Amino acid sequence: MSKVLTEDLVSMLSLQVTSFQDGFKILAKSSSLEELALNFNHILRGSLVITDVNIFYNSKKEAEWSTLFSKDDRYKNSLNDLEISEQYFISFPENKEYKVICTIPLVNKSYFGIILGKKLDKTEYSEIEKIFLQIFMQILDNAHQAFINYKREKQLIFELKHRVVQLNNLIGTGIEISNLHKIGFQLELALERAVSLTNASRGLLRTIKKDKVISTIALPVTADADDILSVKYKMETEVEYQGLKYAFCLANKETRKGIEDFDDTDRILLSAIAMQVTGALENEHLHKEALLKEKIKKELSVASTIQQKIIPAELPEIPGYDIAGINIPSAEVGGDYYDCMKLNDGRFALIIADVAGKGVPSALLVSTLNASLFSYLDMQIPLSEMALKINSIIFNASPPDKFITFFIAVINPENGELDIINAGHNPILLLRNDKSLKKIDAGGVAFGMFDMGLPFEGEKLTLEKGERLLLYTDGIPEAMNEKEEEYSDPKMEEFFCKNTPGRAVEFIDGIVADVRTHTAGTPQSDDITALYLIRK
Repeated sequence: MSKVLTEDLVSMLSLQVTSFQDGFKILAKSSSLEELALNFNHILRGSLVITDVNIFYNSKKEAEWSTLFSKDDRYKNSLNDLEISEQYFISFPENKEYKVICTIPLVNKSYFGIILGKKLDKTEYSEIEKIFLQIFMQILDNAHQAFINYKREKQLIFELKHRVVQLNNLIGTGIEISNLHKIGFQLELALERAVSLTNASRGLLRTIKKDKVISTIALPVTADADDILSVKYKMETEVEYQGLKYAFCLANKETRKGIEDFDDTDRILLSAIAMQVTGALENEHLHKEALLKEKIKKELSVASTIQQKIIPAELPEIPGYDIAGINIPSAEVGGDYYDCMKLNDGRFALIIADVAGKGVPSALLVSTLNASLFSYLDMQIPLSEMALKINSIIFNASPPDKFITFFIAVINPENGELDIINAGHNPILLLRNDKSLKKIDAGGVAFGMFDMGLPFEGEKLTLEKGERLLLYTDGIPEAMNEKEEEYSDPKMEEFFCKNTPGRAVEFIDGIVADVRTHTAGTPQSDDITALYLIRK
């Protein structure tokens, strides 16, 4: 590239930076692929004076191209020229009806196809404009990734809230059935709730004695039993008590997409309701205790599975650094969380968090936090802005007594620069080469406490070679022995300053052992979680 062209490119890029940034913001806010295409058309028209824009979409390699935006059907004849491959493709052909053709492979294995005609002034595309076009195509790809992540985040929050509602309603159903003392009312309520919780369109509950139906309850009451039993989409279960069988059959699950088959969660719910009926028939009090025990067991199993998938089994390797972490829950399901995520720009995010309380609600909040971090971190927005967004999500997804203390440090491994936010978490410890100890204190309230737009103040530091960073939760300093004496912050800080092994895992093992020595067999009262980083 000539010196003149290089200078022109640098000059024009400096003028276009705001346009690139504004373009990404506009595209990332799109609520559909069609809106994304329309906004991209506006950006090309405004930045490069291109009016002949045609944008197509291919959901997979074998699918046909569909039109997202086009004002001229004649370009559909050129769809066969769009090259489907795993690599980004752009061409500026000569002697073609169009001037630019581009295929963008997307993160969800689909493709954008772009065909551009002449510019408004009929001039040819300059070399600089071709470079700008490639930048805009990359911005479109990045905006589509943000669009996909946003949809996934909304779906995850919706599903989590829906499952919580189902769990709460199931518990309420068991209590109400147990409080009823007539079997007819118990069975009617059980069928009504089974239909409601699974979104079934019809339901049937038959009482059977020696293979003979002695009573039938249907919802709606005008429904025919044979019709319900003969539908394509149905699920059935039965329970037995003192020689009588109670057979449930639910038909045609209603969803936004229409009638569908029931899923595994629906089958679990139906089986649980049927078991509630037998418990209520046998003994009201025993039924309540058995229901609570079974529900807690299932909730803890689900929450434990969720947490095992979120806490990293292995931490990524950071060139020039050594890192290790540990999470020891005090119960089957804890409320602590840590992670180390590699970002698209080569930086790494060190994260630790502590949810108030334990159990299923805390596990769900940890899952929501994890999903939100994956959605926002690679968007490379400022940490203070990301913290505001995540705080709002946690506030809306949690009850009033739930909140999350949170700390994040995004490190550039090349120079050790740290970009930090501390949202109500314990002071994080930084050991300098001169053996001085720096405490990184809170820069904002814990997530989920308020949603009033309170700012989160960030901090920037540099981790020099040989220096160390310790992220931890309060399960370490607050670990108590049989005399109810805490391990304490001063003792933890002293251990941190005096113990500087060559490997991070040796420090993690050492501090856990020191805490165990202090507690001397006393049952663990809180989760023990830590993340330790050494810059070699």
